[in-house]
Amino acid sequence: MAFDLAVKRIYEPPAPDDGQRVLVDRIWPRGVSKEDAALALWLKDIAPSDDLRKWFGHEAARWAEFQKQYRVELDGNEYAVGELRGLLRHGKVTLLYGAHDEKHNNAVALAAFLRKTD
Repeated sequence: MAFDLAVKRIYEPPAPDDGQRVLVDRIWPRGVSKEDAALALWLKDIAPSDDLRKWFGHEAARWAEFQKQYRVELDGNEYAVGELRGLLRHGKVTLLYGAHDEKHNNAVALAAFLRKTD
């Protein structure tokens, strides 16, 4: 079953076609109010572990290894992955992240994981 999934920086304004907006970072992004975020859910538990996040440090050279290790964490995180899949069964979901790098971040890796395991 294909689903409608998007990835977006939380600093971009909410849009009518975002569907359910889900923050997938463990740490709340600086300078964003809860009201401005317009979240359906803050799913902290689906974010990479603190150790993995700190090791990665958004260094592009570590991207492949980060994705591999994050997939292992996601495989062992059935509850949070299941919660997100449940939302996807009800329509579009936009995964939100706070990182500056739009290509190398946990939301992009999470979206790839979900699409691969769909």
